[in-house]
Amino acid sequence: MKPDKIMDGISKEIMKSLKQMGKTTTTDEKLKHSKIVKNLCESLDVFFGFMNEIASYDYDDDEDEDDDDGGIPFDDFMETGPIQ
Repeated sequence: MKPDKIMDGISKEIMKSLKQMGKTTTTDEKLKHSKIVKNLCESLDVFFGFMNEIASYDYDDDEDEDDDDGGIPFDDFMETGPIQ
């Protein structure tokens, strides 16, 4: 699944839960929706953290350059296979 679709899906679920929480009248329902929103936001935070970690590996730039500037570790190994 593409990262954009994951972020959009989680964001849409957060917005949907916030709208539902605004329509509820009882505190139990509001608590339920607030826990859902909290969990979705934490999931989005984990995803953003993951994206931040892999952002240093710019895949497009690595294909255009032949020098070793700290790209993906073992990238050459994956393309050529183990040394025999």
